[in-house]
Amino acid sequence: MNKISQLFIVSLMSGATTLGAYKLFFDSNAPFSLDKKPLTTLATNSYNRNVGLSSNVLDFTEAADKTVHSVVHVKNVSRRTVSNPMLEYFYGYQGGQSQEQVGTGSGVIISEDGYIVTNNHVIKDASEIEITLNNRKSYKAKLVGTDSKMDIALLKIDANEKLPYTTFGDSDNVKVGEWVLAVGNPYNLTSTVTAGIVSAKARNLGENGIQSFIQTDAAVNPGNSGGALVDTQGNLVGINTMISSMTGSYVGYSFAVPSNVTRKIVEDIMEFGNVQRGILGVEGGELNAMASKELGISQTEGFYISRVTKNSGAEKSGLQKGDIIVKLDSRSISTFADLSGYINTKRPSDNIIVTYVRDGKSKTANVILSKNEFFSTEFKGIELENLEAADKKRFKLNYGVKIKAIHNENLAQYADELTGNIILSIDSVKASDIETVSSLLSKKDENQSIRLEMINKKGEVIRIII
Repeated sequence: MNKISQLFIVSLMSGATTLGAYKLFFDSNAPFSLDKKPLTTLATNSYNRNVGLSSNVLDFTEAADKTVHSVVHVKNVSRRTVSNPMLEYFYGYQGGQSQEQVGTGSGVIISEDGYIVTNNHVIKDASEIEITLNNRKSYKAKLVGTDSKMDIALLKIDANEKLPYTTFGDSDNVKVGEWVLAVGNPYNLTSTVTAGIVSAKARNLGENGIQSFIQTDAAVNPGNSGGALVDTQGNLVGINTMISSMTGSYVGYSFAVPSNVTRKIVEDIMEFGNVQRGILGVEGGELNAMASKELGISQTEGFYISRVTKNSGAEKSGLQKGDIIVKLDSRSISTFADLSGYINTKRPSDNIIVTYVRDGKSKTANVILSKNEFFSTEFKGIELENLEAADKKRFKLNYGVKIKAIHNENLAQYADELTGNIILSIDSVKASDIETVSSLLSKKDENQSIRLEMINKKGEVIRIII
């Protein structure tokens, strides 16, 4: 009897255990149901974000397919004459041997009727330009216009068909960390696509501060110059221009001219035949901890105005030396590249709302951009500006233009001697003012020699040919 009772109790406990386990793990309403996902407790919901690494986000095939057909191979053929000084000296041999040089790069078709954007350095000094499409068809291209300062050139080909083209995107809306594709022809390898992210914006790599590049880590190599930088929808956000490398090949960073700047240059060339460059009319520098300490101010971001150009839009709107520009329209300004990059998308007579700090208080001013040619111009890497009253009084002049800076590498060793000199005439034409000189130089080719008559800083009249 005792054995039967013990067997009954064991059976009862086994059944209870089985039933309890079932309710605990298999019942959908149970706290530890296998149908339920484990609970996770976060300190705050702000960290529970999708970082955008799904397969859909990383699929670049559509953007690549849209772009490769509109990116072209650019062949630059130039010729130069090589002389033999020994033959000339001993035998009076004149002339020389003509040598052909070939350079290559990339370009982007921006309209179905054959307008193409590339870099100025890709087609510089070209006597012939040949364009090869992605379908292997080749055409001779005509140079429509260039902007050497921003390294942009506009070409045109005449095809008997509508061409695939890439539409402009808004480079101002590009964000750091955003995926982009670089499409071009590195090392003559056509239709090459690489991917990366936007590493930084408003990068300035030049000495004149006018350029404002988009920096990416997409692989760009020799031959990519002039190619497309596009977003994941295939919209053009930049023209690939250069790399930062000790070897000349890609090592981590590349740079592109923003599409908004490129588009403005192209529209200017099409409409006016040249680039209409407006200026704010201020000089100065960007702030940082060291600069702010030297100036005795607490603010460490923004553009500090050290000089306001006379009769410029900035002066007429009331901007003064010591003001700190922190915003242009809705765009925040931290560096000179931020300021120049935004101004490069505007034209003379455009109105800009300038937000600035004066004596610790935020103020705004409406500034109408002045035409650059009224105040300064540049030719052959020589930057010129109008004379100030002090210069006219010192040298007893009522005309002339002053050499403000030398950006020409070939003249770099003479920069100290030339900077500050006053040009009186160019090819025997009186250099009355910047507007006159700008009009005169616009009719001359960069490769054409010009004769300058000038007064140096000692008051001596000198003549040079450059």
